[in-house]
Amino acid sequence: MKSIFFSLILIIIFFITHVSVFAQNGTIKGFVYDKTDGAPIPYSSILLVYSGTGVVTDDNGYFALTKLNEGIHKIKITYMGYDSLIVDIDLKKGEVINKKFYLEKASLEIEGVEIIAQKEVMKTETYVSVQRVNAKQITQLPSIGGIPDLAQYLQILPGVVFTGDQGGQLYIRGGTPIQNKVLLDGLAVFNPFHSIGLFSVFDTDILKSADVYSAGFGSEYGGRISSVMDIRTRDGNRNRFSGKFDIGTFGSKMLLEGPIAKEKNNKKENSASFLLSVKGSYLEQTSKFLYRYANENGLPYNYLDGYGKIAVQTTNGSRINLFGFSFNDGVNYPDIATYKWNAWGAGANFLILPSVSNMIMEGVVAYSDYKIGLSEAVAPERSSHVNGYTFNMNFSYLKGKNVFKYGIEFIGTWVDYDFTNFYGTDCGQETFNSELGLYLKYKWVYKKIIIEPGIRFHYYASQSFFSPEPRLAFKYNITDNIRLKFAGGLYTQNLMSATSDRDVVNLFYGMLTVPEVFSSEVNEKKVKNSLQKSQHLVLGLEFDVLKYIGINIESYFKNFSQLTNINRYQVFEWDDEFILETGKAYGGDVSLRFDYKKLNVYASYSLNWVTRNDGIIVYRTHFDRRHNINITTSYSFGKKDAWQIDMRWNYGTGFPFTKTKGIYPRSESITSINSNFNNNNEVLGIILDDINTGQLPDYHRLDISIKRRFVVSERVKMELILGVTNAYNYYNIFYVHRLTNEKIYQLPILWSVNYNVKF
Repeated sequence: MKSIFFSLILIIIFFITHVSVFAQNGTIKGFVYDKTDGAPIPYSSILLVYSGTGVVTDDNGYFALTKLNEGIHKIKITYMGYDSLIVDIDLKKGEVINKKFYLEKASLEIEGVEIIAQKEVMKTETYVSVQRVNAKQITQLPSIGGIPDLAQYLQILPGVVFTGDQGGQLYIRGGTPIQNKVLLDGLAVFNPFHSIGLFSVFDTDILKSADVYSAGFGSEYGGRISSVMDIRTRDGNRNRFSGKFDIGTFGSKMLLEGPIAKEKNNKKENSASFLLSVKGSYLEQTSKFLYRYANENGLPYNYLDGYGKIAVQTTNGSRINLFGFSFNDGVNYPDIATYKWNAWGAGANFLILPSVSNMIMEGVVAYSDYKIGLSEAVAPERSSHVNGYTFNMNFSYLKGKNVFKYGIEFIGTWVDYDFTNFYGTDCGQETFNSELGLYLKYKWVYKKIIIEPGIRFHYYASQSFFSPEPRLAFKYNITDNIRLKFAGGLYTQNLMSATSDRDVVNLFYGMLTVPEVFSSEVNEKKVKNSLQKSQHLVLGLEFDVLKYIGINIESYFKNFSQLTNINRYQVFEWDDEFILETGKAYGGDVSLRFDYKKLNVYASYSLNWVTRNDGIIVYRTHFDRRHNINITTSYSFGKKDAWQIDMRWNYGTGFPFTKTKGIYPRSESITSINSNFNNNNEVLGIILDDINTGQLPDYHRLDISIKRRFVVSERVKMELILGVTNAYNYYNIFYVHRLTNEKIYQLPILWSVNYNVKF
C-alpha cells in the first residue's frame, strides 16, 4: 500500500517539476476581467479570428491558447452582456505571453442573456447533476425576511428536499445532511444552515458562485457519499470603496469592500482588496410584538455571522486570498430546550500561474472549529465538538479545450462527542482521524463529445483502509440544442451524524466519526470497515427550446451499500453503539428555465424513492417525499424596471412517519397496586407501529415579495422590499406529539419589511 502512494506522489512531483515549456510553438494565456470591479469573468469566449478556433475561460477567468505559430494573432474576447474586445498580439517563436483583458458591460440589455450564456457553457462542460447558482438568481426569489439567501434558493433545486422551517435540513437525492459536503473557498463548513431553516451562514452579496453537485461528482471531491456544495466568494471591489446596509423585521446586514492597492487596467502593478460582511437576526426580539400570533413567546431564533477576506493579485494574474469566518446560532424554548452552536475558521487559498507554462496551481490551507450543545428539560445534555485542518494542492494543465487535472489533499479531524441515551448509557466518542486523498482527472473534447474520466485514491488512517474510487462523466452534443449526458462513480465517507436517520425532529446537529470497532457483516455481507459507502449513476438530457428556454431531464440511482447509524436502543455498554445499514435512492428530475426580457421563470419537478435496510426490515426514510414541485417567477416592470415582483410556490407529498400503536405506564412508575396512571406523573412507554408506515398530509406554501428600487445617484441606490411567507396561511404539519397528540405546525403567514442602501 505504501509503495502505491509513494509512486503516485512521485508522479505528481514529476508533473510539478517538469511543466511543459514551448520551445517551438508560442502560447498566449491570461485572464478576462470585468472592467468595473476587476472581478474575473468565467466562461467567456476567446476566439482566434483568422483560424476560427478558440477556447473558453475557466472558473478563474483564465485561458491558454497553445501551439501558436509566430506572427500577429487577432483575438476576439466575448461574453454575453459585455461589449466585445478585439486585440492584435505579436507572438514570437517559442514565446509565452501573459495578458489581462478587461470587458465593459454592454450599454443595451440583451434579452435572455442568462439562458444564452448558460447554453454556451453546457456545450463545453460535462455538467451532470450540477446546478450553478449566482447572486442574481437568488435575488429573483421571494426574500423571506427581506434578505435573499442561498438556503431559500437551494430548496427549489431538483432533487432537494427540505424537511421544515423549524429546524429543517436539506436532503439531496436520498442523502442526509452529513452526507453533503459544503465548501466555502475550499474549507469544509460543518453546519451551513441556521436552526430556523430559512437562512444559511452565507451572505448572498459576497457570493461569486455556488456549484451544487447532487450526484456523480468528479474525483476532485472526496469524503462524502451524496452531494457537494462548492461555494466561492468574490473578491472585494478593486477600483473603489463601496458597501451595502440592510435593515428589516427579521435582521440586518452590513457589507463593506474596497481597494487596498488599486487595480489599474493593463498596468504592470499588483493590486489588493478587502471584503467584510456581518449579518445577524433579532427575530427573537421583534417577533414578540410583530409575530405574536405565531408564538406568544416569540420565535426564539438568533444568529450572527461574519466573513472577512483580503485578496492580493500579482501582475500576471496569480493571487492569494486570506479569509476567515465566525458563525453563531441559538434557540431558546423556555422550560423546554436551549440549543446553540458556533463555528469559526480561517485560511488561505492561492492561485499560481507559472510564467513559462499553461499550467495553473491552486491550493488551500485552512482550519475550522465547530461546537454545538443542546440542553433539554426531559433528556440528558448533548454536546459535540469537531475541528480540523485542510491542505490541498490542485494542478490544471490546459491544452486547447482539453484539461488535465490532478491534486493531493490532507485532512485531519478531531471529534469530541458527549451523549447519554434514554437508558443512561454513555455513547460518547473522542478521537482524531486523518485522511489522504490523491486524484487524477482528464477532460477530453473531440468534436461533439466530451469525456471526463477520473479516479480518486482515498486513504483513511483510522480504518487503515485504502479506497480507489473511479469516476466518469460524459456528454454528447447530439445537435446544437440537444445534449445527452452521463455520470457515475464510487464514494466513501468517514464522518457521520450524531442524529439517527430515523429521527424526525432534532435540532442537534452533532458529529462524530465512524467507529473503528464494527459489526462483521451488514445485511449478511462481510464488511472490512465501518465507512459509509455509495455508488452513483446519472443519465440525462438537455434541451434548448427556442432561444430563451432551457430544459434539463435527469434520472439517477444511488446505492448506499454501507451506512453507519447510532444505535438509539443501546441499553448496556456491551451492546453495539452503532448499526450498519444499506439504502437506495432513485428517481428523476425535470427542470425548466425561461428568461426573456423582464420575465424569469424557473420550475422543477422531482420524483423520488428513498429506503433503508437495517437487515430486518426495509423502510422509508422520514425525508422520502415522493413528489416535489417548485415554481418561481420574477417580473420587472415600471420606469427603468424600478419594480419587481417575485413568487414561489412549493408543493410536496407528505413525509412518512411512525405511528403510535399504544401508550402504557412503565413498570418503574407503578409503586402499588392502587397506582392510577391516569392522574399520577408516571413515566409512560410508547408502543410504535412499523417504521414510517404513516404519512403526513401534503405540504404546500406560497411566498411573495415586492421590490421597489430608487436611484439616488450613479453610485447610490436604495431598495424597499415587502415580503409575505406562506401567503395564504396554510397550516402545514411539522409533526404530532406522541403523548399529547398535539399537532405541531410549521410557520404561519409571516410578513416582513426590509430596506437597503448600496453605495
